[in-house]
Amino acid sequence: MKRTLYMAIAVICYFAFFGSFLYLIGFVGNFPGLPNTVDRSPTPSGGSAMLVNLGLIALFGLQHSVMARSGFKTGLTRVVPPVLERSVFCLASAVVLVALYCLWQPMPALVWDVQSAGGRMALWLLFAVGWLIVLVSTFLLNHFELFGLAQPWRNLRGTAAPVEAFSTPGFYRAVRHPIYAGFVLAFWATPTMTQGHLLLTAGMTVYILIGIRYEERDLVARFGAQYSAYKTKVGMLFPRFGGGS
Repeated sequence: MKRTLYMAIAVICYFAFFGSFLYLIGFVGNFPGLPNTVDRSPTPSGGSAMLVNLGLIALFGLQHSVMARSGFKTGLTRVVPPVLERSVFCLASAVVLVALYCLWQPMPALVWDVQSAGGRMALWLLFAVGWLIVLVSTFLLNHFELFGLAQPWRNLRGTAAPVEAFSTPGFYRAVRHPIYAGFVLAFWATPTMTQGHLLLTAGMTVYILIGIRYEERDLVARFGAQYSAYKTKVGMLFPRFGGGS
């Protein structure tokens, strides 16, 4: 019964996170029909819009960075079953994203607005490609492990976790962090960039660059010389042509 309960909790956490991820696409893209987007809210923005938004970006970055560290994970598994550690991370991420959606204050002043139909279409295409890269990259690793379903499923079946091995499937042969690269592309590729959209995009980009440094420190500790050699050959967010990250 306990194993079944863990599996049920993991499924709930998975769909909570996946729903918040899907909403993020519409939020950043200002999709019609959504009550809150980066440039649209049913409540008027106050004079403290930038401070509120910076606080929400900082909360997102803090939650992701702290909960992704091995020390925090060790402490968390003293409170929750180890098989649910990743599920709790996903649920916390969903809660933080929902808070961002609900509390975000639009800042509508224009930074740029592409007028040509061809230019707008090209940017929307890049926007879609960015999100596609994010999603495909999760499956190139292990989508269900990454989002907390594989662990309780193995626990339910009584099977052991596979031996972790370093690999570079698909996009990972070209860039070290295609998930982050997809996010950067999707956030920046917009035909209409407002101050609020720019703040969110810049904030998330800074978080990604900081988060990569911590993540790569953990990866070097886990895979040693293999990952160090990989870093010298493959670009961080963009394919490497003749050196650089």
